[in-house]
Amino acid sequence: MPAEHADKNGSPFREQTSPQPPVAAPTDSLAWRCHPVKRKPLVSAAVSFFIVVVVAAVFYATDSRAFAVLAMVVMLLSLAKFYFPTGYLLTAEQVTVKTTTQTMVRPWSQYRSFYPDKNGVLLSPFPEPSRLENFRGLYLMFADNRDEVVAFVAAHISGKAESSDSDAGAKP
Repeated sequence: MPAEHADKNGSPFREQTSPQPPVAAPTDSLAWRCHPVKRKPLVSAAVSFFIVVVVAAVFYATDSRAFAVLAMVVMLLSLAKFYFPTGYLLTAEQVTVKTTTQTMVRPWSQYRSFYPDKNGVLLSPFPEPSRLENFRGLYLMFADNRDEVVAFVAAHISGKAESSDSDAGAKP
């Protein structure tokens, strides 16, 4: 049976306590974690190698360990969503996204449309496609639960999905 835990900020996330396979969350909430570095091992190795090369190049160019460490920290922080897990909790009232450094809690009323693609779904505050939605919207990444997430989002956002998988990237 799943046990419910709260993190430092009080956001509940379900954690499996038995070796049983995960079961679907209740209809009033949906929780999951997404960790891209584990899902794509070849890409993870290539990105890690690139970071090592950049840090070595900075050290070679500046002959400074401090700048090399700074380069590594900047690179890791810029790729934090890739290297560190992100927790998602969708309830009837709100959307909670917990990253390594922050927890965002937004009410469903803030979103008017959504756009699923092969990796996740973009929740947009605009009723029609807008160039600003990538900056003001919220992107939820899937973790082998695409159908469940899209169904849950569709049930809580009054607008309908404007795009499909084939044209998800084509926005005016």
